[in-house]
Amino acid sequence: MTTLLHDTAPDFDQPIAVLKHCHGRIRKQLATLDKLLAHLPEHGADEQARQAASAVLKYFDKAAHLHHEDEEQDLIPMLRAVAQGEDAATLQALAPVILQDHKDMDALWQDLHEQLNLVAEGGAAALSASAVQRFVQRYTAHMEREESVIAPMAMRLFSSEQMARLGAAMQRRRGLGGETDKPSVGQSVADLRKDYGQASLTEEDVLDDPMLQFTQWFEQALKAEVNEPNAMSVATVSSEGRPSSRIVLVKQFDERGFTWYTNYDSKKAQDLRDNKFAALLFFWSELERQVRIEGRVERTLDEESDRYFRSRPLKSRLSAIASHQSAPIASRAALEENYETVARQAGEDPPRPANWGGFRLIPDRIEFWQGRRSRFHDRIVYERQADGSWTRQRLQP
Repeated sequence: MTTLLHDTAPDFDQPIAVLKHCHGRIRKQLATLDKLLAHLPEHGADEQARQAASAVLKYFDKAAHLHHEDEEQDLIPMLRAVAQGEDAATLQALAPVILQDHKDMDALWQDLHEQLNLVAEGGAAALSASAVQRFVQRYTAHMEREESVIAPMAMRLFSSEQMARLGAAMQRRRGLGGETDKPSVGQSVADLRKDYGQASLTEEDVLDDPMLQFTQWFEQALKAEVNEPNAMSVATVSSEGRPSSRIVLVKQFDERGFTWYTNYDSKKAQDLRDNKFAALLFFWSELERQVRIEGRVERTLDEESDRYFRSRPLKSRLSAIASHQSAPIASRAALEENYETVARQAGEDPPRPANWGGFRLIPDRIEFWQGRRSRFHDRIVYERQADGSWTRQRLQP
């Protein structure tokens, strides 16, 4: 195996060329990984193999994630702000795929990381051929997708000022910008903004029943491949009046309300014992939508909690039994020891622990929010009346 010198990188006044240059460097590392896979069975973890493994580790640990951040934090948001018509439709379909690629490639890299570390240290002389193949294929397809669609779109749509802004952001991310040109954190946050414009929401658009309206939006989020459309923030208030929030996954919604499952000894459960009211928030950035829900919370019936608990994967059930959620513990090792103890004792069909089960929020207020240009958003709110019917009205943004 031969160590190749890096090609001279283009200047950041050509940010798309920099992105393509990054792809070139990634392809060289993938080629090195392929060569290493073939080298190890014949030569073992010799000096060449150790150097090659170290080079691949260094690049994907320290540099590849910058390329992902360029796309997630700058390139794709900037394209979303200017794309229209067919470009907007293409971007809406492709952007979630690219973002999912990043997550999948990171997961595949973790599979390889430990193996390459052992080779680099001379402690092992083999790599999983299937792991290497999946990693190389996924990265290659990802880069081809970007080069055939995203890069040409940016070249067509971005003005010289937008190219300069993209290049400056990429330069700062790599710590290459001059200190005098680098904005303070406060300035950076204050300047962050995105102009929404994918859709509108009128009184004529929405259904009479807010649960049916939520179902319609949820199905559209699924169709648009929104990242974790079932993720929602749950906000509770303690007996001292201190609010707190966290992300959980809704497991069921119907005319009765929105259901999630948790440990009944957790912080959120303690809050709900003292204050039965809570708020939920769904945010689907890909569709520029959010849904705010308020109402009273009650526990689900034991039969419902039992049924859902049995439907979970075995390891998830064991985790629920082993973890005293929100309680302090000395270390990760102690947590994993608890899990192993439970796994040895629980068998293949452990029963639901009494301190674990479902909560259901019964909504009395549901607001549908659609992002619009210049912060002039659409907001339609439903409120439940004493007889169980719903009224709705528009709110000012």
